[in-house]
Amino acid sequence: MKATIPCLLTGAAALFVVSQNPSAEQPPPGAAEKISEALPAEAYAKPEKPRRLLVFSMTNGFRHASIATGKVLLEEMGRRTGAFEAVVSDDLENFEKDKLATYDAVCFLSTTQSVFLPPPKEFEKLSDEEKAAARERDARLKENLMSYVKSGGGFVGIHAATDTCYEWREYGKMINGYFDGHPWGADTMVSVKVEPGQESHPLVAMFEGNNVEFKEEIYQLKDPYDSKAVRMLLRLDTEKTDMTLPGIKRTDGDFGIAWARDWDKGRVFYTSLGHNHEMFWHPKVVRHYLAGIQWALGDLKAEVK
Repeated sequence: MKATIPCLLTGAAALFVVSQNPSAEQPPPGAAEKISEALPAEAYAKPEKPRRLLVFSMTNGFRHASIATGKVLLEEMGRRTGAFEAVVSDDLENFEKDKLATYDAVCFLSTTQSVFLPPPKEFEKLSDEEKAAARERDARLKENLMSYVKSGGGFVGIHAATDTCYEWREYGKMINGYFDGHPWGADTMVSVKVEPGQESHPLVAMFEGNNVEFKEEIYQLKDPYDSKAVRMLLRLDTEKTDMTLPGIKRTDGDFGIAWARDWDKGRVFYTSLGHNHEMFWHPKVVRHYLAGIQWALGDLKAEVK
């Protein structure tokens, strides 16, 4: 009899589930209070109907400690503003067609590598039949997610969502590029600017056209990154940030940080801010997240073409 995916949830695969859903993850002390202070009291737009946001943080590569803080923010953001219900889950069953249909948007919160497969070490422990079943599910869930977005669903990518699914070319095109290093590390002071001409755009209006400066890990991206293919919203200000650091590969100064795009009938919002815990209680960044999520959900109207 052909192996089914539930059969994978024993032995080696059970280790996969536990290791990728660490129950001990906690935000730093005082984070909840800081998040509460940073959150606006109301949503930017009244939801057209009750909204559900799937918050997914599966990692087969580096796992950010700030994921725990991001989960707290998104859950409380939904409750406080009434904009959505955050369903925090790494259960892959959510990406089956019937489950996906119950969500208005999906958020990849610092996901890494091939999120629909077991980690390489655990994958190698599986039988040939189990490996075939895992590959079959991987392909099916990818197809489900892409069809979901193209048919009108929302997709939100935070930070390491661009360090995800390198083998899935269509995902890379949808999210607009892949991680190619972070010359500006977590302890580096950086200056982030609003893209000229976008000062009043709903997804970045909270910055009021002004730069924000803080310590944060900033990504550079590689192909299929194309800043002209999206509505660019935030960039690294290279005139106010150290450009002498090792590891800088791009010579064009094009270090996009946040953007939005239509993807067929769907809506895709990405922001690379989110490595440091502090991003999840920075008042303007928190509002940036909220605006982007509400746009992806379909409630906040904004032009992205």
